[in-house]
Amino acid sequence: MRTSDPARSRPEEVFGRLDWSAAHRAGIQMRYGDLDTMGHLNNAVYVQYLETSRVILMTDLGVPPSQDRSVIARLELDYRHEIRPGQTVVVETLVERVGRTSWTLLSRVVADGLPCAYARTVQVRVDADLRPVPLADDLRGRLSGLLAQEQEGQDLAASGAAP
Repeated sequence: MRTSDPARSRPEEVFGRLDWSAAHRAGIQMRYGDLDTMGHLNNAVYVQYLETSRVILMTDLGVPPSQDRSVIARLELDYRHEIRPGQTVVVETLVERVGRTSWTLLSRVVADGLPCAYARTVQVRVDADLRPVPLADDLRGRLSGLLAQEQEGQDLAASGAAP
């Protein structure tokens, strides 16, 4: 049974409709210590790769790590294919939603051109006391430049696919 609820959809159904040509791309250097005893990328390392790609994304958007006061409120991660030593790994990221104090990123971890994992991450901008604060207009504008579009050119939120 096919459902229109993105939380119940297979990641390929949601992520596969997106136009990834405008995604932010962060190359990842795989290390020997990233592998587990089965010889493939350890499941926990995917989270580290996503974190690295978010730091690179914010820096590329003009927000240096020293000024990026945000916390991860939610992380969804679906594994699809293993990653083996010697593969070229890239994390591709689009913005699903920009809210008042938070934004949602859609990412896929790609190895040699094959999507191996899909992730949705909700980040919240916080103050020194870790209370949510509104996003600055300039950050909102920079993030909006990466808003996810369906392959047909429709905005993801307008199509009803976004939560």
